[in-house]
Amino acid sequence: MKLGLGLYAPTADNFRFARQLGATHVVVHLPGEEVLPTREPGIWDVDDLVRLKKHANQFGVELYAIENFPPKHWDQILLDGPGRDAQMENLKTTLRNLGRAGIPVMGYYFSLAGVWGRVAGPFARGGAESVGFLRDQAPPETPIPYGEVWGVKIDENPPPGDIGTVTHEQMWERLTYFLEHLVPVAEEAGVRLAAHPDDPPLPVLRGTARLITHPDHFKRLVEIVPSPSNGLDFCQGTVAEMAGGDVYEAIRYFTERGKICYVHFRNVRGKVPHYQEVFIDEGDVDMIKAMQIYASAGFDGVFIPDHTPAVAGPAPWHAGMAFALGYMRAIMKQLGVD
Repeated sequence: MKLGLGLYAPTADNFRFARQLGATHVVVHLPGEEVLPTREPGIWDVDDLVRLKKHANQFGVELYAIENFPPKHWDQILLDGPGRDAQMENLKTTLRNLGRAGIPVMGYYFSLAGVWGRVAGPFARGGAESVGFLRDQAPPETPIPYGEVWGVKIDENPPPGDIGTVTHEQMWERLTYFLEHLVPVAEEAGVRLAAHPDDPPLPVLRGTARLITHPDHFKRLVEIVPSPSNGLDFCQGTVAEMAGGDVYEAIRYFTERGKICYVHFRNVRGKVPHYQEVFIDEGDVDMIKAMQIYASAGFDGVFIPDHTPAVAGPAPWHAGMAFALGYMRAIMKQLGVD
């Protein structure tokens, strides 16, 4: 098992920070144009991917995964729009380029509303600011307007109106199209696709169905196209937030079957529709027990803290991540799996 860090800003200082805290791998979250420019419409160029990987390697860490295609690269696939086939060909090219660059995992989140409705507050120990979903504090669930995905405007001049209701059947059909076309290319490229669950894990948001709101839904996803390249970004915090699921059982089930590519190792208090993210050692999940299950079931992938409460002081994010990484490293040493 490997200790990693997720980065929205893959800078030299953050690569150094990751390595100094004991991480050997990094996951780059939703890279912007300044990190991975779109040289051709909807495609990441192999030279830019190699450059990013080499940049990480300079500081002693491996680029293990990139998490999330930019919305403009695949909005037509998510929306089942007229441009979906063209975007699919572009995603295939990007996956082949990832393989050529030696980046083994591509994380994705198949959703229209995205991560929506969370609020910030002093939810963690000592009043540390964190985020959560509190139904009575969530913003109004307005319909998603045309030209928008994940709350991001894709089209500067969209037609008036909104996308209306999107059913679970429609979303599963769209995901099936995505996997049936992309998984075979991922296999050929030596890349694994890693699906993130819905956060918050509510069945419907803003009139659009959510796909992965219970661990059993992950079972359905990986069975659509059975392949080692059809895997999971196992966000343990989100799984713990799910109503009716057993996080420990889910860890064992998917680890034993080799479906987990990497883990978002964070803790929460509560379940939907009322939960709060907290420090790694104070939530509802016994994180030592959880890591023991990963280890005993044979997991050999990467753990990242995902996100943490902000710690008071001049570097709130870095302090929170340092605490989480130190806690995780200590468990791994105790288990003899570092």
